[in-house]
Amino acid sequence: MTAVAGLSGCIENLREHYKGSFQGLVPIEVHSESDRHYDLTLEAYETGTNRQTYDESYTVTANESASLPHLDATEQTLRVTRYAREADEETFKEVTITSSTKAVTVRLTDEDLILDVDRRDGTDEASPTAEPGTGDPEANASDPSGGDPNETANETPNESTD
Repeated sequence: MTAVAGLSGCIENLREHYKGSFQGLVPIEVHSESDRHYDLTLEAYETGTNRQTYDESYTVTANESASLPHLDATEQTLRVTRYAREADEETFKEVTITSSTKAVTVRLTDEDLILDVDRRDGTDEASPTAEPGTGDPEANASDPSGGDPNETANETPNESTD
């Protein structure tokens, strides 16, 4: 019985030491459906500690698709920011990544930034869309399926008047 308890402690210590490696990886795909190019920044922060776990920046051209480096499938918040050079405008959305997250797809259109999250429980979630210029992420949000109560999506357009 003592050997089983000791082995259990060793396994728990290994899991704590290698946090994330037992959870797996989350692939990230970017698809541009737009007629112009955008700069894109992806950042992830660990829930609880707010430690940055992911930081990538890209320029995405019109009608381009790309596979980005994977995220760890651990509890964290992914923030995607889209920058439009011509209008000095930025838009961002956030989603929660968990151990049940299978994939994240970032879709860029001329009107919107959309994050689709595929979960192991069979639910696919898309970030809600705000009315242009309102900065209110709940303006058009409706989720008849009930969705994940931990899922967050925010969009904030900021226009510079320099």
